[in-house]
Formats: sequence, structure tokens, C-alpha cells
Amino acid sequence: MKVTKQARREAKKLFALCKVNGVLDEGRARQVVAEVTARQPRGYLGILQHFQRLLRLEIQRRTARVESAIPLAAPLREGVQAGLIRRHGPGLRFEFVENPALLGGLRVQVGSEVWDGSVRSRLAELEERLAS
Repeated sequence: MKVTKQARREAKKLFALCKVNGVLDEGRARQVVAEVTARQPRGYLGILQHFQRLLRLEIQRRTARVESAIPLAAPLREGVQAGLIRRHGPGLRFEFVENPALLGGLRVQVGSEVWDGSVRSRLAELEERLAS
């Protein structure tokens, strides 16, 4: 289904209403969806489709995925969280994941930004330099 320009504009306006101090308020987003579904204005499916896309992108942008080879100790976890909040602002969601394939170090992804300080990536860089 193709979303019209008007539907995109309406979805952007509704999305802006869902933010409080620059952070997405899930309660407001639910209210918006319920209201649009109940009223069913012209092109409401396109509005909801684009609104869902905006929500998905915002959630991805505000989610920090931290991968480590072993479980992180509480002080280290808190330090990583504090650093990411300092850099990206409040309202981040954190996912801490164990990935033994990293061998050591951390791999952090926030939205489309990736910081890879893992031993695995360093070994791959070294291998690439030695091969050329």
C-alpha cells in the first residue's frame, strides 16, 4: 500500500505529539493509535502505516545493544549505561547480550552507530593487514 503525502504529514504531526521532552511516550502513542482507529479519517490506514514506521525507527534509534563475550559485572554495566546516556541523552533502552564469538571486549550498537572493540574484530583487522 502506497502512503500518500498527506498521510505522511498527518503521521508526522501525530508522532510529534507523542514526544515529551524529546523522548517518546508510549502511552501517548497508544492513545493516538486508538483515536485514529476509532475515528477512521480519510487515509487512516496510510497514516497508521507511516506512524508505525516512525515509531519503529525511533525505538531502534533509542535502543542500545551491548554485546560481550561474558556477562558484565554490575559496575561495568552501570558505567557503560552512564556513558551511553551521556552521549545519546536520556530515554535509552538497554539490551545486554552475551556473544561468546566476540572472544572479549564489547560491541555496542545504538541505532545505526556501531562501536566494535571486540577481540574478534581486532583479529580480523590484523588478518586483513597481514594478507595485503
